[in-house]
Amino acid sequence: MRMAVMAAGAVGGYFGGRVAAAGHDVVFIARGAHGDALRRDGLKIESALGDLHLKKVNVTDDPKRVGPVDVVLFAVKLWDTETAGEQTRALVGPNTRVITLQNGVDSVERLSPFLGDEATIAGTTYVVTNIAGPGVIRHTGTLAKIHCGRLDGRPDAVLEGYAQQMKAAGIDIMATGEMLLEIWKKFVLLSGTSGITASTRQPLGVIRDDADMRTFFFRLMHETMTVGRAAGVPFPPYFQTELERSVAGFAPMMKASMANDLHAGNRLELDWLAGKVVALGRKYGIPTPGQEAVYAILKPYRMGRER
Repeated sequence: MRMAVMAAGAVGGYFGGRVAAAGHDVVFIARGAHGDALRRDGLKIESALGDLHLKKVNVTDDPKRVGPVDVVLFAVKLWDTETAGEQTRALVGPNTRVITLQNGVDSVERLSPFLGDEATIAGTTYVVTNIAGPGVIRHTGTLAKIHCGRLDGRPDAVLEGYAQQMKAAGIDIMATGEMLLEIWKKFVLLSGTSGITASTRQPLGVIRDDADMRTFFFRLMHETMTVGRAAGVPFPPYFQTELERSVAGFAPMMKASMANDLHAGNRLELDWLAGKVVALGRKYGIPTPGQEAVYAILKPYRMGRER
């Protein structure tokens, strides 16, 4: 299997590194200090699932030098979707599948005009990673899984074949016909964790232990669920129990990636998280006062600090 990682940040670099370690041909699309470190020192992964050091990795900043591949792991920040989507065209051939590993709920509709409906695959990932330093990816906890499939639920034998090869490489991946629900289930959880950890600047352990913050946290998620139901998402009756189990299982020091980006002065995915819930709430006539508060509080920081 030939794979390209667009781009080799914390999420894409982690999964791409695991696939490369299993012997597959993986090309990492990376720029800046991170890309320079990958070329010079290789890729290092620090993880409870096993540390990894790939001393030589295939790195480029130009997808046109790569050509068509079997699988693209598309893991760029949400604000970069269209620009990266245009660049990804060069990686797509007749049997390519581009698996979106982004946050939010609209990656497929934003990418398919560039890549085509056949190539564009919805995906979700549950993994907590960050770039600890150029060329070094740190994985927190032991959860690292991918769900992928078509939003319309139709089967895809080509995707299934690629997923089986990734599974054999040690990736916890599942192709499913229920990706609309999967995307929204993650969006509900992420809209809560990102909103509460970024707006309070506190980790999940502190938030869980405080009655007021915990109540607000669940209010954010419930608003997103209500908006999703209005959009036609069939949340199952047991989803509330799933949410409570997920919240209870988070490491006490866990913060969502948006909170980490806020701390680092980076640009935020705010407009596609809290901002998206607010926009959809207005579209469907659903009140979202909690998400509106998060958006207003974080709006001054959404473009990051001036360097």
